[in-house]
Amino acid sequence: MSKPLLSKQKQKEIALQRIKILFQQAEEVFPKNKELANRYLSLARKIAMKVHAQIPRELKRRMCKHCYKYLKPGVNARIRTRDGKVIISCLECKKFIRIPIKK
Repeated sequence: MSKPLLSKQKQKEIALQRIKILFQQAEEVFPKNKELANRYLSLARKIAMKVHAQIPRELKRRMCKHCYKYLKPGVNARIRTRDGKVIISCLECKKFIRIPIKK
């Protein structure tokens, strides 16, 4: 087995750059083509899983944890606050993401 060309840290940095680019492209193309935006997110997720990198928090909240689709507030997502939590409702799969509010 050959030695990898790049170190694991460098691979993660490149992966995070590509993930950010894919999320930007998904945001740009979402009004025109929702299927393509969701495909970009699935590619970003596959890249993250391949190099064991975590998707940044601000990007992770734009994706449904259940159906892995791009969430756009007012279009296919509803955001509410209740009992010290932010509740993001995906209108595609009808599931919720609850995020606690820090004091």
